[in-house]
Amino acid sequence: MTVDYAKYADGLAPAIIQDERTGKVLMLGFMNEEALQKTIDSGKVTFYSRTKNRLWTKGEESGNFLHLKSITPDCDNDTLLVKAVPAGPVCHTGADTCFNEANKANDFIYLLEEVIAGRRQHPVEGSYVSGLFKKGINAIAQKVGEEAVELVIEAKDDDKDKFLGEAADLLFHYLILLKAKGYGLKEIAEVLEKRHK
Repeated sequence: MTVDYAKYADGLAPAIIQDERTGKVLMLGFMNEEALQKTIDSGKVTFYSRTKNRLWTKGEESGNFLHLKSITPDCDNDTLLVKAVPAGPVCHTGADTCFNEANKANDFIYLLEEVIAGRRQHPVEGSYVSGLFKKGINAIAQKVGEEAVELVIEAKDDDKDKFLGEAADLLFHYLILLKAKGYGLKEIAEVLEKRHK
């Protein structure tokens, strides 16, 4: 990767940090060649701090690291788009982002995916989703099958509310099945996009 640091008097290229899962812009920092290399080597986003005059790994004090997923230079090779997964609030004020936005996907389906993932990683007593994960993949797959059949049955009638209710049930359980297999809608979208091309 070639970055044109010489374009800036201080030799620091802007780095836009985006949450890889939600698409939210988290913050803006600056990187020199050393900061970029440390980011790549460590897997934790590192900047050159103009106030500290040294390399600074985001989260080195708070523990709220930005775990690197990808780095892409822009068309002029003078700005970086860094996709990462935050380990906590990004802003020093405690906000999710430095733009005081909640770090949640704008699309409710993706937010629902996050909730499902949370129920799997941190089971909640009495949670339907946590209970389904506890029963295992066979129970989850069976539930998807049942919901698919119910949707097909409702599709033959003209009851909008029942049809949409069954469609929602199927999608909900499908999301649980994807998460149980270690995937999400992102991977499905990638497959569909390749087929579209």
